[in-house]
Amino acid sequence: MPTLTTVADWTITASGDTACFAHATGDGYWAPRVWDGRGLGIAAADLAAFDKALGEMMKLPLYWQARTRHGDSGAGDRAVWSEPRYEPDDDFVYIAGPCRSAEPTVGYRPVSAFDVDLVHLRGLRIRVAAYRSTALESRTGA
Repeated sequence: MPTLTTVADWTITASGDTACFAHATGDGYWAPRVWDGRGLGIAAADLAAFDKALGEMMKLPLYWQARTRHGDSGAGDRAVWSEPRYEPDDDFVYIAGPCRSAEPTVGYRPVSAFDVDLVHLRGLRIRVAAYRSTALESRTGA
């Protein structure tokens, strides 16, 4: 039976070794953007809620079971994800890495939902949290 979690505007359904993230905006302009198998973009305004959603998923037994099944001590390494890059022209933050959508297209396209293997959530959360920390420091001058 799938596990369903809702955090802010994110609904996450996890089953087996995969988490499916859906945003409340559906597939409009502010929807997540995915380049199937290459990366994702999250609206800068949604990044904090996405970070929290990742953290909530990592608390679930399903996440830890997937990590155990994977059996790789490097599973969850941040190296599978690039450092996030802010694009001021569209106010999105882009991260290259292993996410998938049901709508395989070339380039980043708005999607109603995207999948990430549970074992890769840790690395993605590390990248997002580090980016948010750095962005906050640059805004506050700390």
